[in-house]
Amino acid sequence: MSGHSKWASIKHQKAATDSKRGKIFSKFAGSIALAAKDGGDPNTNTKLRLLVDKAKSLGMPKDNIERAIKRGSGVGGEGAIFEEIIIEAYGPQSSGILIQAATDNKNRTLPEIKKILQINGAKIAQSGSVKYMFKEIGNIVVKKNLWNDDLALMVIESGALDIIEDDDDIIIKTNSQDLNKIKMILEKSVDIDDYYLDWESDQKIQIEDAQEKEKIEKLFNELNDNDDVIEVYSNISF
Repeated sequence: MSGHSKWASIKHQKAATDSKRGKIFSKFAGSIALAAKDGGDPNTNTKLRLLVDKAKSLGMPKDNIERAIKRGSGVGGEGAIFEEIIIEAYGPQSSGILIQAATDNKNRTLPEIKKILQINGAKIAQSGSVKYMFKEIGNIVVKKNLWNDDLALMVIESGALDIIEDDDDIIIKTNSQDLNKIKMILEKSVDIDDYYLDWESDQKIQIEDAQEKEKIEKLFNELNDNDDVIEVYSNISF
């Protein structure tokens, strides 16, 4: 899990089978609708711009994207039926879990997520008791074989927070508000493999036990399978 949240359910997807594509598009629609609540123009709403660009790259139909924006911004009578909820939870060894969901019915979504947590050995935390450990960070991914010192200097001068090597990738860390700016500067010189916003924590919890790892993967997979869950973040490290 080095470098980014392994459990983010949609932002790192590059392709999908037909059977999974509908669910991915549905999650993107919810995420886009939430972002559009802060303004329906991708040119002035950075988070919305990132989501729309990624949705387009995955082949999400233009009509679906526009409908999600209208739903979130309340344009054209679509109505803002989605509500964002952030559920904080404790996992193994007092690890922190953030679950972002988009729902039109909290009375349905909250019990479903609570049940998934309970049957997998996790529990709901009080508001604020987990989120304080996390900060929203921008990530830009470039293949290591394309990277060089000139690019490193460029992103540092542009305000990047850090540059991390992760297997075959270079990950440039940014403040959330600087992600799109640094991405646009960088892509003039090199192909960008991926980019996204993550909630990340410096307070990592290392899990070594194989059985414990299996339980954790089951927990996060079941959370991501829930239709209302957009993203799952954790400070667990394998």
